[in-house]
Amino acid sequence: MRIGIVSPYSFDVPGGVQNHIMDLSEALIGLGHHVSVLAPADEDAELPGYVVAAGRAVPLPYNGSVARIAFGPVSTARVRRWLKNGEFDVLHVHEPFTPSLSFLAVLSARGPVVATFHTAMTRSRALSAAQSFLQPALEKITARIAVSELARKVQVEHLGGGAVEIPNGVAVRKFATAEPMAGWPGEGGALGFLGRFTEPRKGFPLLRTAFVALARERPGLRLLVAGPGDRDELFEDIPAELHGRVELLGLVSEADKARMLRSVDVYVAPNTGGESFGMILTEAMAAGATIAASDLDAFRRVLDGGRAGALFPTGDAAALITLLGELLDDPARRAELSSCARTVVGTFDWPSVAGRVLEVYSSAIEAIDGRVFDDDPA
Repeated sequence: MRIGIVSPYSFDVPGGVQNHIMDLSEALIGLGHHVSVLAPADEDAELPGYVVAAGRAVPLPYNGSVARIAFGPVSTARVRRWLKNGEFDVLHVHEPFTPSLSFLAVLSARGPVVATFHTAMTRSRALSAAQSFLQPALEKITARIAVSELARKVQVEHLGGGAVEIPNGVAVRKFATAEPMAGWPGEGGALGFLGRFTEPRKGFPLLRTAFVALARERPGLRLLVAGPGDRDELFEDIPAELHGRVELLGLVSEADKARMLRSVDVYVAPNTGGESFGMILTEAMAAGATIAASDLDAFRRVLDGGRAGALFPTGDAAALITLLGELLDDPARRAELSSCARTVVGTFDWPSVAGRVLEVYSSAIEAIDGRVFDDDPA
């Protein structure tokens, strides 16, 4: 099968949607399919061979974060040329109503279109107000996928109709077999965090507060942080005498991310909202790390109601301090949570998830008479 996949966000900066697209593409290629991904990126960016750069992206505030997108006449022309050259059996767009390549691709498509929705905005005045503008694109989407129940709810409340719920996948073996970083986790315990620690919804200040409180009583406790952000902001409110026990890795490759997750005793997800799934949780589960996570609905679902990871009340720093102390002092409980997580994460392994996505592709193709994409706008 010839599959065209469109990312709305730039591959120059890592993110959950981009990682999802790369992992899905590699799983489909591994199953013998031809895959081409179109994404915003500079022409000279280092990209996987299956990714086609669609030009430089610009930052746009979106869902409590900053997305790097591409839009406008130049992007439209590149989308149409890619569709024409690709002759895809099915077009798979992600976040099709973000003002980016995905939306442009839907408007230009001339065949079966599958759309995946990642966002968990349960109330969006903008989305509701724009429904009439989005209607032509809605009518061209043959099948919809939602990565979570919350993302599916967006379809029901704002766009009409439902979606097949297929979760984000994880390359379980890649994380399970990664080698820990030298000297980690060590004897005194290690906490981990991965993400844009400057974004309020990621909740890093909660973890920072908890680490400072615990580190004062635990001389060997360390904190390992990976992700983009200014070093001075990371160390804000951390006493100088504790700076040597905090390590910032910055942006990491997929391989180094797996090593990082294998290097901590407890992975902490203190997010305060805006999460539809929690891909980093499945990666930490696959790596065998014990998880302490905010009691967000999306996180609770991934962690099997708390059996595969410990939950604490969202935004409650005191509760996080107590929970982390208990986990650090109880290796048996950590082992029990990690063992359950390894079982649960098997349902998210990419070969299984990709198989379900292929079933949606086949249904979409069957629903359309003809399978030609060209550069004529709808």
